[in-house]
Amino acid sequence: MNLFRLGGDVMHLASIFILLLKIRQSRSCAGISFKTQLLYLIVFASRYLDMFFTFHSGYNSCMKIFFIASSTYVVYLMAGKFHATYDATFDTFRIEYLLVPAAVLALIFPYKYSVLEILWAFSIWLESVAILPQLFMLQRTGEADTITTHYIFALGAYRGLYLVNWIYRYITEPRYSDWIAWVAGLLQTALYSDFFYVYYTRVLKGRKFELPRYGWWGWWGFMTQTNA
Repeated sequence: MNLFRLGGDVMHLASIFILLLKIRQSRSCAGISFKTQLLYLIVFASRYLDMFFTFHSGYNSCMKIFFIASSTYVVYLMAGKFHATYDATFDTFRIEYLLVPAAVLALIFPYKYSVLEILWAFSIWLESVAILPQLFMLQRTGEADTITTHYIFALGAYRGLYLVNWIYRYITEPRYSDWIAWVAGLLQTALYSDFFYVYYTRVLKGRKFELPRYGWWGWWGFMTQTNA
């Protein structure tokens, strides 16, 4: 494992701890998209089923268990304990527009036609767009508290470091190829572009977080929202 992959994993873990800290300390899930958290649970559950059939390393297994357990816990908190603080009025992105294309791509372009490989490909495509409901929710509310922006930044940084990790592996490992992860990863990183710009120009300079009226994902989200 290289430092870029390790750094990506650290940022991914940090994003989850930041999210849990925000919910537990404020006793509220205001500003958090339940749909994005549900999509992440689907991502991890479908991707990590292989741990019941294949052992890679203790580190790998622990990370898989943590991501599934933490995502389940977040969904539980949002759907149960702190459901009264969740505002579905702003969380209106129609996730079927993400689930169906991810499933179609997984069925058409898996590395192998096996259940686990198709589920893995599905999870990769779905993860690349799972943040969209959260970004669209931010666009609808127009603002977010600082800790929520730190959570989203950590998620984006995780994917950005994984891109560097793939480049590094491509240079240093002669037979390394993983085009599904590469394409999905580029798409996922691109979705954060507006957010990263605002985070850098406003949050890191102590100013109030406000997204542009319409990022390109905002326009698409507007076209695919449910009736609130």
